[in-house]
Amino acid sequence: MFHRFLMLSIVCISITCFGGIAQASDWQRRSLADAGFSRQLTDSLDAAAGKAAFAGLHSIFIARGGKLVAERYYEGADERRGERLGTIKFEPDTRHDLRSVTKSIVSLLYGIALADGKVPGLDQPLLAQFPEYKDLAADPKKMSVTVAHALTMTLGMEWNEDLPYTDPRNSETAMDRAADRVRFVLERPMRSVPGGKWKYNGGATAVLANLIARGTGQNLFDYAKARLFGPLGITDAEWLTGPDGTPIAASGLRMRPRDLALIGQLILNGGKWNGAQLVPAPWLEQSFKPGIRANKYFDYGLHWWLGKLRGSGKPWMAAFGNGGQRLFIAPSLQLVVVITAGNYNKPDQWKLPIAVMSQIVLSSLSGR
Repeated sequence: MFHRFLMLSIVCISITCFGGIAQASDWQRRSLADAGFSRQLTDSLDAAAGKAAFAGLHSIFIARGGKLVAERYYEGADERRGERLGTIKFEPDTRHDLRSVTKSIVSLLYGIALADGKVPGLDQPLLAQFPEYKDLAADPKKMSVTVAHALTMTLGMEWNEDLPYTDPRNSETAMDRAADRVRFVLERPMRSVPGGKWKYNGGATAVLANLIARGTGQNLFDYAKARLFGPLGITDAEWLTGPDGTPIAASGLRMRPRDLALIGQLILNGGKWNGAQLVPAPWLEQSFKPGIRANKYFDYGLHWWLGKLRGSGKPWMAAFGNGGQRLFIAPSLQLVVVITAGNYNKPDQWKLPIAVMSQIVLSSLSGR
């Protein structure tokens, strides 16, 4: 399982600069020095990519102040949500699994739909939004579960994603195989008081996505293309679906790193893009407010991981995905970093993005 990846090869890229706000294919470039980075940053990344400690690194995209600072692409074994793709030579136009980074994007879509009046507010009872499951209302504890509990993953219901996703006992795997995903989630037995305990739960995302689809009358991917991806200039995304044709809300998105970085830049812009407010600023503010402690290292907001920079103590927010996928945003540094990797399902997959960020990216940034 812990095989060494083949020696990574570096893909050289060239970027054309255009005026105005960066679009999906034409991020405006900024020199390392001008952006406050060491001139050795890219050399350090390339050197690290060949080391065992950084095995599985597929790409890294770094933007500061709305401009591209560096992007590097390597070679390694990859998957398409469990389907082995073999060894891939990654390039700027290669889509990559985002896995659970998808969850954070669903949260943005919920905020957009909420502003449109298409989905229930955070204080609304979750089960009440699904009258077809009235038999589940017999449990008074379930009636106290709200939309906010789904967004903060504090449903209080039985759920286990600690098992490998290849194990049919894994709750998300079982949900994906269920005839009715939403019912599968909502009928889980209550194990704790809603809001009292954080428990990672892809089922919560599936329920939120269903609310978006119901309220907007659109397929989740179609709504994303119309209200988020399209306005950002993202035209090459893919959203994998389940057997029933429904987009897999918890982990189905595939996107180019430079496109995912646009979403990070949108967040730095307070939800605005080309003069339009794509995501309501109050929603972003609420999303990045620590709602509950997820573990000893991180807080959790509305489907976003939250932490603080070492030294300054300033906040950062991030989307995490299985295998080492990361969208990292540090407002105080005006920094957006996207990392893609192929260490799927490995217990120590989290080590790679931390090493890249702490040992190379942030350490190469002066005056932080």
